[in-house]
Amino acid sequence: MKTHSKGLLRLIAVFKLLKAATLIATGIGILKFVHRDLGEAVEHWIRMLGLNPGSRHLDHLIQSVTNLPPTRIKELGIGSFIYAGLFLTEGIGLWLLKRWAEWFTIIITSSLVPLEIYEIYRHPTIIKAAVLVINIAVVVYLVYRVRSESDAPAGRALLQPSTPLRSR
Repeated sequence: MKTHSKGLLRLIAVFKLLKAATLIATGIGILKFVHRDLGEAVEHWIRMLGLNPGSRHLDHLIQSVTNLPPTRIKELGIGSFIYAGLFLTEGIGLWLLKRWAEWFTIIITSSLVPLEIYEIYRHPTIIKAAVLVINIAVVVYLVYRVRSESDAPAGRALLQPSTPLRSR
């Protein structure tokens, strides 16, 4: 495997591991609010950031999180850990340069692209768009890599002359 190719795989691995770390932190943060007033905490953070909690969008956010029942908060936290587990599996496998991790990443990442597109449609942000572009680039690169490397050994084997067997 070329050094350049290893470097790109490791870069993708770091991206996946960063996503996993973010989801783990998010899951821990969410689960801390299972039996607390999440709306009050969000309003506090909004004020600390110097934003106006009375604005239409922020007020809607505060109302939405205030009405979340504890079971829904648990579900969100657990879902965050499940996705983190997927990203950890991808990241560690890619870091170790495992072929199964390339396939796993292609399948998981491409299956999440429609959800990312839907989220961008509902609430567009630059960060969501950037993550979508990166994920599509990752899938395209890995598909190219898997296809080109799986074709190469078979092609090389056909081109190499067979060596005669030595007799004793």
